[in-house]
Amino acid sequence: MKTKNIAIIAHVDHGKTTLVNQLLTQSGTFRDNEAVQDRMMDSNTIERERGITILAKTTAIHYKDYKINIVDTPGHADFGGEVERIMHMVDGCLLLVDAFEGTMPQTRFVLKNALENHIKPIVVINKIDRANADAQKAIDEVLDLFIQLGAPDEFLDFPVVYASALNGTSSLSPDPKDQKHTMDPIFDTILKYCPDPKVDVDAPFQWQPALLDYNDFVGRIGIGTIRQGKIRVGDIVTDMKLDGTTKDFKIMKLYTFLGMHRNEVIEAEAGDICAIAGYPELNVGETVCDPKHLSALPKLRIDEPTLQMEFGTNTSPLRGQDGKFVTARVIEDRLYSETQRDVSLRFARIPNSERWTVSGRGELHLGVLIENMRREGFELEVSKPTVIIKEIDGQKCEPYEDVQIDVPSEFVGDIMETLGNRGAQLLDMTDNNNISRLNYVIPSRGLLGFINNFLTLTKGYGIINHSFKEYRPVFNKTVGERQIGVLVCTSNGPATSFALQKVEEHGTMFIEPGDICYEGMVVGEHRYPVDIAVNCTEQKPKNNIRSSTKEMTIVLKAPRRMSLEACLDYINEDELVEVTPSTYHIRKRILSTPERKKYDAKRKAEKEAQAKGN
Repeated sequence: MKTKNIAIIAHVDHGKTTLVNQLLTQSGTFRDNEAVQDRMMDSNTIERERGITILAKTTAIHYKDYKINIVDTPGHADFGGEVERIMHMVDGCLLLVDAFEGTMPQTRFVLKNALENHIKPIVVINKIDRANADAQKAIDEVLDLFIQLGAPDEFLDFPVVYASALNGTSSLSPDPKDQKHTMDPIFDTILKYCPDPKVDVDAPFQWQPALLDYNDFVGRIGIGTIRQGKIRVGDIVTDMKLDGTTKDFKIMKLYTFLGMHRNEVIEAEAGDICAIAGYPELNVGETVCDPKHLSALPKLRIDEPTLQMEFGTNTSPLRGQDGKFVTARVIEDRLYSETQRDVSLRFARIPNSERWTVSGRGELHLGVLIENMRREGFELEVSKPTVIIKEIDGQKCEPYEDVQIDVPSEFVGDIMETLGNRGAQLLDMTDNNNISRLNYVIPSRGLLGFINNFLTLTKGYGIINHSFKEYRPVFNKTVGERQIGVLVCTSNGPATSFALQKVEEHGTMFIEPGDICYEGMVVGEHRYPVDIAVNCTEQKPKNNIRSSTKEMTIVLKAPRRMSLEACLDYINEDELVEVTPSTYHIRKRILSTPERKKYDAKRKAEKEAQAKGN
């Protein structure tokens, strides 16, 4: 059977996983009585809850005389490194573009990766049935993007298919009325325009892992395309490492893909995408080949982390009351297993402590890891994310990002003022039907803590997209710090209505009566830019004096409940987020009130001395 290898790439939420769902369903891959769920490729619970793809996944279908291997890629910028590596696995790609939104920042990023690997995309204009969809405008924007990215002339005449992945319809006509309940136009376009793999089955074996997976039974699993030759279970092969050393190992397990299943096979040959298990030290970008014919493939670029944060064992008074896994050993084992499948993640133990520096590609990347650990029963505390400073040509540099904002025109002034204070540079601004689009370049640390503020500023109507641009010299200004103070508890025990009635006069509460508090826990937001200590557990005094207000009921405002990402955005450098399986709290690093006041006074004096020195 002949093979086609294709990736599906697009901006986040343009319908990649939904389209894969329809391709699998309508190709006859499943039995008639087999249960099929929506977005079946998003197997992770968090992926399904948030409607995003976090890790790339491989599947395959049979259509006519072909086996079509399909790789569903992430659309979010934090996971863009996988898209780059996947382009080395495939010979063609489907570029999905929303018929209403048109091209977006991540569309540029994924198309740039395709063109750099000389892959001509098949353009799929998705959501053709959406209200106010403009397919022709979307195609014009795609063409402009091809030209801006310097695509060869022969790439400018790209094939186009129009579809509604949600409804399972497609056609070669831009008229929504011509849509038919079939994916055949997409399948036939793939067979016509996607090149066959350029491989030699009779040559010595050569394979390169572009993705990693891991399970407790077989350990690390590499996924990649066989470039030449054949491979069988039990064969002895050589791993050519990135540092030039070699290591022989035996193929213990061999898998290929079909539908939702990873099928264990005895043999695989050139052109097919397969997974190999048997070598725990296998890494992305290395070359696995015949021991008698050592020949390395070009190395794959692995995106370096741009953001880091501290993970540590829980040190609050509530330690061990909620989670199953609280010790340093189990947390370190969990971080290690995560790095076995996620090559963009790094961690290192901080000497003489039960803390680790964990580095990743962005807030979402690290936030998903924390959320997974929380659901698995871990207790830990994490710090505010900080950007990773690199030294380039003797100069300290920090990551910058492209930001695109679509917002009702009435909010433009507030957005421009806020981003200006965060070191952002406005590139251009356009207006269409009272919706303004603003394009900025901003230091990555300027986006830390901005997203929740953005939603408030735009009353939920704004849309923001950002992607990594490059490293530039450090912007010499403090940005990304919260400017408002917090209410910090001074006592231990359950919060009382009597105490909170007094405390909420100072600002907005994060807790309600009955919540367990401890000294150093952040219980609310102050209305002024200073922290204040408050007692949340005070009981109403008991005496024999009759009060005229005895029968009055205490009425409190509803507390502000924040998500994990909101907490990570909110905290400052002197604060941590305590994460447990059932909840998370913001706390100060130094819990003791007297010690914290001494530390704050010392830090203030140092800043004043530094300001005088400058």
